[in-house]
Amino acid sequence: MRNVAAELADNSIGTWKLNLAKSKRTPPGTNPVTSLTAVYEAVDEGVKGTFTGQLKDGTAIHFAGPLRFDGKEYPIAGAPWDTYSFTPIDAHTCTFEDKKTGGKFHVRGRQVISEDGKTMTITSEGTDADGTPVAALAVYEKQ
Repeated sequence: MRNVAAELADNSIGTWKLNLAKSKRTPPGTNPVTSLTAVYEAVDEGVKGTFTGQLKDGTAIHFAGPLRFDGKEYPIAGAPWDTYSFTPIDAHTCTFEDKKTGGKFHVRGRQVISEDGKTMTITSEGTDADGTPVAALAVYEKQ
């Protein structure tokens, strides 16, 4: 029997750098990020994600934690949201939901890793911390 969650986790392992030139955000000009790197590494519990980068105002981005691909909601510290969930669809695709408990931040989306394993594309829509509707296309390239 196939374990789609394990296959998806395996396909995500590596270092992924956001390509801002290929990424888009609506409304235009609202992307607060100037750089972002995601490192997914295999650990005993599954996958650990570490995210580092910088916001336009110079604030450093850094948060890390276990990533589980089972559709359940889990806490995460240091991100603009405090809970996340990943639901696997197949070995290259999952849906996700990030939200801030008691806050306005709430985003749903889809993450797709290309068949050749070189590109990760994330589409999302929802509301930012101010409650403003947002949509994004984020394109990451494997390093």
